[in-house]
Amino acid sequence: MKSPVVNQPAAGLFENRAYVLFILVVVYTFNFIDRQIIGILAVPIKADLILSDTQLGLMGGLAFALFYTGLGIPVAMLADRSSRTWIMTIALVLWSAMTAVCGLAQNFWQIFLARVGVGVGEAGGVAPAYSLIADYFPPNQRARALSIYSFGIPIGGALGIAAGGLIASTVDWRVAFFVVGAAGILIAPVFRLTIREPVRGRFDRTEQDQSPASIGEILHTLAGKKSFWLMSVGSACASMMGYALFFWLPSFFVRSYGITLLDASLFYGGIILVGGLAGIWMGGWAADRFGQKNRAAYALIPAIAFVATAPLYVIGVLSPSLTLTFFVMLLPTALGLVWLGPVISAIQHLVKPNMRTTASAVFLFINNLIGIGAGTVVIGMLSDELQGRYGNDALKYSILAGTSLYLVAAGLLMLATRWLADDWED
Repeated sequence: MKSPVVNQPAAGLFENRAYVLFILVVVYTFNFIDRQIIGILAVPIKADLILSDTQLGLMGGLAFALFYTGLGIPVAMLADRSSRTWIMTIALVLWSAMTAVCGLAQNFWQIFLARVGVGVGEAGGVAPAYSLIADYFPPNQRARALSIYSFGIPIGGALGIAAGGLIASTVDWRVAFFVVGAAGILIAPVFRLTIREPVRGRFDRTEQDQSPASIGEILHTLAGKKSFWLMSVGSACASMMGYALFFWLPSFFVRSYGITLLDASLFYGGIILVGGLAGIWMGGWAADRFGQKNRAAYALIPAIAFVATAPLYVIGVLSPSLTLTFFVMLLPTALGLVWLGPVISAIQHLVKPNMRTTASAVFLFINNLIGIGAGTVVIGMLSDELQGRYGNDALKYSILAGTSLYLVAAGLLMLATRWLADDWED
């Protein structure tokens, strides 16, 4: 018997797919603004609160990842049983409020705990959105739809870095937290009042059981899917470096090229926006184009992109010309984000509709615990270790060492191609 709570659409003003995708992108944009603004503000925060690179890495990565990853699965289980739109609304208010609280911090531990609060809120922001998109778009359009949703990453990252740098340079870094936090809270009622809760699995086989699945059933299903684990760990390796670059590259540009905080924010914001949008769209288009004939393409496409990403980042980081660095960095920034549409779409197809939110949360748990939790702090610790030998260039060589993670990610995704077709839920 179908659960009325799970399957009946909730009240909302719109069910137009274009509008739904647009507002989800807006919410994800604020998710990433609040998540990544700390990267550009690390420069004034370090000076004001007298922090080491290791502390900055902990604040930017582990503090956020601790509860973001830990709460993601139970929140997703709740979303598989109740209104996903309500959960996302509450999450948006909470993470935005805690972002504003970051502006009140007076020492490392206060801002560390405030960032933990941001992670608590964002635990309910992404996995439910993946599931909503799967119920608004048919299978042959999901990779592109999820890619467009993922536009929130480069748009939010670019806006967070550019707006944060502008506000911090003209007013104060604390004001930057207040402004973006308040803006997110204002969006929450718009999202809740205009988005309908769709019927789960409405584009999938109607004979499938849509009653909520237990965590035991979901984990048992995933345990037999080798492609799921290979794609999850492979994506996590790429995210480890991806999040580290989002956080550390603004500081790298300031230290290694001697430019101002404002110039660094506009410079890197432009790279993220242009390169990120191009790469994410390219990945989603290619997955929908080739994945219908060959399921392995969902893992093969990002694997090829990762192989090209590592050497291009090395060229960009070692370039003596800031202008050349800008154009070179566009390419690996794009290629490093190609995986989002193909992999996230594949995850939706590896389980039944009533398991999608929780399966996505398990994927995000692995991806973010390793990616966010380890990436920024490892690069920060390595930079501190190399400080005595390389001075301001210590961060440069830390980043260079980390690019090897893209090659590890490529290898794991190549392995996933062997089992992806067999693991697919038709």
